[in-house]
Amino acid sequence: MNDFASLAGRVDAVVVGASAGGVDALCEILPSVPVRLRASILIVLHLPRERPSLLAEIFGARCRRPVREPVDKEPIEPGIVYVAPPDYHMLVDEGPQVSLSDDDLVNFSRPSVDVLFQSAADCYGDRLLGIILTGANEDGTEGLAAVHAAGGITVVQEPKGAQAPYMLVSAMKRTQPDFVLSLAEIARLLGALDAHEGG
Repeated sequence: MNDFASLAGRVDAVVVGASAGGVDALCEILPSVPVRLRASILIVLHLPRERPSLLAEIFGARCRRPVREPVDKEPIEPGIVYVAPPDYHMLVDEGPQVSLSDDDLVNFSRPSVDVLFQSAADCYGDRLLGIILTGANEDGTEGLAAVHAAGGITVVQEPKGAQAPYMLVSAMKRTQPDFVLSLAEIARLLGALDAHEGG
């Protein structure tokens, strides 16, 4: 059984990337986010780019922390869950603050998991936790490698239980993650992040 107690006090921010099957996966793990969470959570989920997103409302109904779609240059606050808006890359910039960009697609995606993870690794270094969930392309592979290179903690969903395992297998071929976990175990990991985080 994994002991996640060692993560207490180590994490200032959590970045999560998902694609196909990601809504269901996030709906399973977000209810475990502790009400006293001090780490910020930033999520990129691949979405149709041509229509508004309802993810903040969907996840907000299941999460004990506020969930919102950020605006450009919005300060990143402890304990808030940020969901990337459709058709914009979401980056972490100095501050820390959210930066939104309409630069070219990365891995056929905007928002891109790689873009979020790489910018967050630059900002948070070894105080970052990166989680890759179900998905059907290679987005997140280089991003998780960046989290690892910066000394952060890396987590990949167990491919056998994923709706779309390709994103997970790709990430694991590039980087040996610290944890390979079921959704239930990822939920337990998030539940171990308490009010001392980011302090």
